[in-house]
Amino acid sequence: MEKFKDNILSREKTFVVAKFAIILGLSILAPLFKIQMITGPMVNALLFIATVILGPYSAILIGLLPSAFSLAVGLLPGVLVLMIPFIMISNAILILTFNYFQKKNYWLGMVSASILKYAFLFITSQILINFLMRGVPTAKVVVVMMSWPQLITALIGGIIAYFFLKFIKRI
Repeated sequence: MEKFKDNILSREKTFVVAKFAIILGLSILAPLFKIQMITGPMVNALLFIATVILGPYSAILIGLLPSAFSLAVGLLPGVLVLMIPFIMISNAILILTFNYFQKKNYWLGMVSASILKYAFLFITSQILINFLMRGVPTAKVVVVMMSWPQLITALIGGIIAYFFLKFIKRI
């Protein structure tokens, strides 16, 4: 009987796994909306929330999956496929920057993380377009999608996360 008891998750671990599963599920469903100004804030809010509730490493894992899911089910325009690794890296940048600065001040962490994510995606999209996609008619769409909308959606997501975290008394 003792061996069986050891294999059962503690109540605390069960709650952590449940929170992870809920946030992961929501982040995977977000791309189904197919509208950047809806999907972006949802995913970013979930990344900020996951960082506070689950920690940065679990949040990074969550940050990898929405893009992979979008690719797997064909939700991404073909021209965006090359950006997927950079989107995943930008999510990790957002999470790690936010995690570092939010301990001092939520808003400092959220704004810093949003700016760094935006800057990384904008710069990488410019490089990708100029070197790999020159002459591709839809390439300019990538540059636009990876520019100011990234900053706006990250900031909106951070604001949404703030009110949610305040509501559940985590900040």
